[in-house]
Amino acid sequence: MTATLLERRYQTLGPYSPLFYDEPLEFVAAHDVWLTDARGEQYLDAYNNVPQVGHCHPRIIAAMADQAGRLNIHTRYLNNHVVDYAEQLLGTFPPELNRVLFTNSGSEANDLAFRMVRQATGASGVLVSDFSYHGHTSYLAGLTTGLRTGEALAAEVRPIRIPDMDRTTLSEADLLAASFAEVDAAIESLDRAGYGLAGFLFDSLFSTEGLNTLPAGYITGVIDRVHAAGGLVVADEVQSGFGRTGTHFWGHQRIGAAPDFVTLGKPMGNGHPIGGVVTSSEMLDHFGPHNNYFNTFAGTPVSAVVGSTVLSILQDEQLPQKATILGASIKESLEKLRAEYPFIGPIKGTGLFFGFEVFDDEARQTPSAGRTKQLVEAMKRNHVLISRIGRDDSVLKIRPPLAFRSEHADRLLDALKISLKEV
Repeated sequence: MTATLLERRYQTLGPYSPLFYDEPLEFVAAHDVWLTDARGEQYLDAYNNVPQVGHCHPRIIAAMADQAGRLNIHTRYLNNHVVDYAEQLLGTFPPELNRVLFTNSGSEANDLAFRMVRQATGASGVLVSDFSYHGHTSYLAGLTTGLRTGEALAAEVRPIRIPDMDRTTLSEADLLAASFAEVDAAIESLDRAGYGLAGFLFDSLFSTEGLNTLPAGYITGVIDRVHAAGGLVVADEVQSGFGRTGTHFWGHQRIGAAPDFVTLGKPMGNGHPIGGVVTSSEMLDHFGPHNNYFNTFAGTPVSAVVGSTVLSILQDEQLPQKATILGASIKESLEKLRAEYPFIGPIKGTGLFFGFEVFDDEARQTPSAGRTKQLVEAMKRNHVLISRIGRDDSVLKIRPPLAFRSEHADRLLDALKISLKEV
């Protein structure tokens, strides 16, 4: 059945959209942190951050169905639900970030944010990580450095290497100095080329990069340099937001960053397509009078009710607080595994986004994409879903829904122990 479906997919969607695993999985149902395939077998979901509060949460299903049965219309008419949700969402940010524009995805949010950034600064130059992904619009494809795209890197983009204390022989002070020198050179290069600096776009977990362990003061130092050059800062919270890090509701707060724009996506609607740009009234007042911005499907009553319900569940079920406790416990268990297997590198991440780098050698000098892939495939055979990230495809990507509980963590760790033995 799966082979037939795969062939039908190739004949309609084409063969280029990626699929996980050597033998793709066909899922037909989901609940909480479990996915059920076409053969009726269950898999523990330790990968997907889209269903932030768990697959098919009954409160979200009920709220969505109820509102869809009453009214779904765009924001050119007044409706209390979008305003209620905007107030609830902005209540999770500091007072200076007091305006939100809704979109349909994180890609659209990042695209809109940089439309606002370029208009506010009059510049076009952009700083991004040299191994990153922030969306699939034409503009963002020109900023993408972390995966293959048909578009060349835009001339006004300067990639910078994000430092990682786990991948250097330098002292923290020397690594910080070298990294700041690279940022200064990139800003100077944009000025010389006549682009100027419009903004800096970053994911505070640096997830695509491999969950880098930053030297203290790196992000605040970069932000200071960007602001001094007249640029603005955009924090992409698609990966790190909505309590994912455990200790903070927003990832940028955990590393002490104060961005001018925050972009939101995937987990915002628990699978329902919602995104957003959060900024200040000052930035919106600069953009709004010159642009008749309107989005047919963003901020509808159904979307607003879904988004509001996600926020309420996060609070009512104390999921960020639980992510802090469970994440710390899992990292402690992973450290014990690391002592057993010399090819395991430092444990990376925070809250319920974690993993470790895998090496070819016990000296941990050569990152191993092959062995990492073998681990991901072995975990699948043991009915647990994870993935891999990093510039060498050598860091395990473990990022379950925040509904993950201690019994699920035990199941994950048991499968990981078996899989490590297999490879």
